[in-house]
Amino acid sequence: MATETVSPACTGSSLLQPISEIINLPLDQVNFVVCQLFALLTAFGFRLYLHPSKTSPFVRHVVATLLGFYFALFCFGWYALHFLVQSGLTYGIMILTGVEHMHKYCLVVALGYLSFCQITRVYVFDYGMYSADFTGPMMLFFPPFKPDYFSYNCNFMGILAGPTCSYNDYIAFIEGTPCRRHRDQQTNGKANGRHKQADPSPNVIVRKLATCFFSLMVFLSVCKVFPVERNIDDDFIATTPFYAQVVYLYLSMLTTRPKYYFVWTLADAINNAAGFGFNGYTSDGSPRWDLISNLRITDIEFATSFKMFLDNWNIQTAHWLKRVCYERCPYNPTAATFILSAMWHGAYPGYYLTFLTGIVVTLAARAMRHNVRPHFLGSPSHKLVYDVITWAGTQIAICYTVVPFVLLSVGPSMKFYRSWYFSVHIGCVLLAVALPVKPRHLRLKEQQKGLHLAPILSHLDSTSTDSNCNQKTKAT
Repeated sequence: MATETVSPACTGSSLLQPISEIINLPLDQVNFVVCQLFALLTAFGFRLYLHPSKTSPFVRHVVATLLGFYFALFCFGWYALHFLVQSGLTYGIMILTGVEHMHKYCLVVALGYLSFCQITRVYVFDYGMYSADFTGPMMLFFPPFKPDYFSYNCNFMGILAGPTCSYNDYIAFIEGTPCRRHRDQQTNGKANGRHKQADPSPNVIVRKLATCFFSLMVFLSVCKVFPVERNIDDDFIATTPFYAQVVYLYLSMLTTRPKYYFVWTLADAINNAAGFGFNGYTSDGSPRWDLISNLRITDIEFATSFKMFLDNWNIQTAHWLKRVCYERCPYNPTAATFILSAMWHGAYPGYYLTFLTGIVVTLAARAMRHNVRPHFLGSPSHKLVYDVITWAGTQIAICYTVVPFVLLSVGPSMKFYRSWYFSVHIGCVLLAVALPVKPRHLRLKEQQKGLHLAPILSHLDSTSTDSNCNQKTKAT
């Protein structure tokens, strides 16, 4: 007689186990989606009934925190206590250390505790428990930290899937005083020196939810048709022409992205429904709700450079890595940033293979852009040819780089690289060595010099124009 069993990979509630069996999805994934949908409904109530104009920031903090921790308990069970431990450790450091060293100690402790949890989860409890991972939310709990940061870390809008956001932006949202420095802000909508907060339009949320639904349908219907593991199947490699292997690689990796589109867009919609995410106004006066958006799907799928892809993928984490590592590291900031990103993502060897490969691909793509691109900017047709070629090259490079991230293990990942004869690695190393690129600090100096010279050149140009006009006037 068959007995009912609960998936050992799920440490959270088993309340939804019957639904998990009916739709044939892991219980931890069902718990996650249900909690996110419930968070979406709660977000509307949070904005309508606990609006800053109707209640105090303290009440908003308490409600957001309690709801968030309940969702964490429902999804991860007692593992959710790690969130409090990690937050408590960094809070203690914040109290005991000075401002000048606080951010360093918080980063080391938070990253160390996260790595400990990731290693024990992977190598002690269950290697391959990849779907709803309790260390995922812990990846969001990084400095800077200030008072009320339990609400910042554990609020119901972002505890399960983020996205990472600025502490100041979150506190401004809770207090209802969004007087912040908007990125590329236009002056429309100003009042008394502050940007007026707009309520989210239903169209914004409906559009994002439609994107979620479409992404989920694509993932559920197409992902199993193009399994990534087939790229390392011996029969497939032996009997399939190389050009067909390239096409299949692209399709198999393309179908893995909709699940990220679904999760991150839904998380963005939840925050917007609660009233968080306002980012000023566009040039035509329309409100922007992309303050904490984590991706731009069109720019990802049509990226013509490795950098363009990365700039539009997991945007908030990229901003954090840039501020914490890339802009502060005096030597080899690109390599340091990729290595930190690998440590932050987890303990699977495939993550490190992906990010180490990303270093050489980034250097090669930068060299190509600096040395080749200027020759194609002379005409629109040449630029179109360049864009088509670089789009294809970027997609192949991304797929080649990310395969180990999906396969996780060293053996399958190296088997894939060997089937391609490490061709992308070799080509990227040769390009990075052969094509010169000025170091970052020299490029920054040139940019600063250009900014200083721009007003002078503009003045000289206007003076020259006025002189020519005067000469023409005298001649007539």
